Amino acid sequence: MSRVGRAPIPLAKGVTIDIQGSVVTVKGPMGSITKSFHPDMTVEVVDGVAQVTRPSDNRDHRSLHGLTRALLANMVKGVTEGHKRALLVTGIGFRCEQIGSFVSISCGLSHPVLVRPEAGVEVKVETANKVVVSGIDKELVGDVAARIRAVRKVKPYIFRGDFQGIRYEDERPRRKAGKQGV
Repeated sequence: MSRVGRAPIPLAKGVTIDIQGSVVTVKGPMGSITKSFHPDMTVEVVDGVAQVTRPSDNRDHRSLHGLTRALLANMVKGVTEGHKRALLVTGIGFRCEQIGSFVSISCGLSHPVLVRPEAGVEVKVETANKVVVSGIDKELVGDVAARIRAVRKVKPYIFRGDFQGIRYEDERPRRKAGKQGV
């Protein structure tokens, strides 16, 4: 059995799971998320604990078992605590500012780049060099954070006290050596 798929998902107080065939809706204090899973996977809720089971031991079902459980656990965590991704904007003259729900990023291009968040995702500028993306759906939070990071990725060859570009707060880019004289 899959160790990930076999692990139970404890439900916090105020979290309910509604199962309609292969469509699962999780409701909690921060909102609700609906997601469709593979029809072969079954989700059961017993005594405040959600459990995912698979019908057989074939390869496809084994791979879907852990995936389904991980997605369901992310949904439960999202409606109770929420998900966050923090990005750092580093470089000389690089900065970001909040304009309503939009974020304007100045990062060495000829124009500032406006980033519009998806519905259900909040983008907040904490300092001039730190942007926090938060929401209840982990997939959407990661997607918006990746779009912000793609505006100006970190340059591994340029290191002036810090890397130049936009990176995740917990990301440690690898510094590459420049040209070598022979």
